[in-house]
Amino acid sequence: MNQQPRYTTLSTFMERFFPYKVQKISINAGFTCPNRDGLVGSGGCTYCNNQSFNPDYCTTEESVRAQLERGKKFFRRAQEKRAHQRGKELSENDRRMKYLAYFQAYTNTYGEQEHLVRLYQEALAVPDVVGLVIGTRPDCMPNELLDYLAQLHREKFVLVEYGVESTSDATLERINRGHSYQCAIETIQRTAQRGLPVGAHFILGLPGETREFTVNQAEIINQLPIDTLKLHQLQIIRGTAMAREFIRQRERAAQDVTYTSDYSLYSAAEYASLVVDFLEKLRPDIVVERFASSSPQALLLAPDWGLKNYEFVALVDKELRRRDSWQGKYYSPCTLT
Repeated sequence: MNQQPRYTTLSTFMERFFPYKVQKISINAGFTCPNRDGLVGSGGCTYCNNQSFNPDYCTTEESVRAQLERGKKFFRRAQEKRAHQRGKELSENDRRMKYLAYFQAYTNTYGEQEHLVRLYQEALAVPDVVGLVIGTRPDCMPNELLDYLAQLHREKFVLVEYGVESTSDATLERINRGHSYQCAIETIQRTAQRGLPVGAHFILGLPGETREFTVNQAEIINQLPIDTLKLHQLQIIRGTAMAREFIRQRERAAQDVTYTSDYSLYSAAEYASLVVDFLEKLRPDIVVERFASSSPQALLLAPDWGLKNYEFVALVDKELRRRDSWQGKYYSPCTLT
């Protein structure tokens, strides 16, 4: 028997805007980032390797339209496969499914506005694409572009997602993020004030951040006017600056028993417990879109849980039921200062 989720799911948010199921299709539109090209820094964020989250159908060799058409075919085949396994025809809900163009890779508001608008409009011109999800950085959202997106949202769904990653400026500096937490606060406020739905991404367990700090970030995040939240466990991805630092610390710890690495890589069970602690303090109206992410095995150095995302969600559900807990159980409203 299906049980009601003990946290606010993405489907409850999307039902406010659409009378049918919607599926995001990731797009790589060939952007870069200001902390890669030298505007605010070089080398990018220390944890970042975009290959770790780009799906196979998402490639810069193809146009935005081509990527979307390929993504539509990918998800339709997946629907048909599931229906075949159940021995049934596609449901009416599946047949009515529409799509959101998810501008995901790198910083998707970083460029001349004319070029950005052309890409967004190309996506919206694809049949059955009913809206945009735009991933970007807090330091790459000029007011002029926000005004355009707010106007567009009156006609088409637009969700802006900001990579915030941590509420600690010391952590943001260490991971070469290139912006402060105050910058994130101000940009999220500017976005929400225009009536645009806003999302934020955070990585739990970044180097130097204790378990207590990680959990207590929920109380700080509660003060943001956000609609959706994506959580990611810290993953060490091969070929990144963070991977090189992690290996150096691991080798030093092997040689010096008095040395302790400041990387806290949680087991799946430990991370599920941490997520529930976090959820208990999180504002109950915030949509929790994701608890964890999974990178291709060839790129993942650590931690290797051997779990699919839905299997990890089951761990969180189990821990919530074990505690008889729910999102916002210990939430205390407070005033943004």
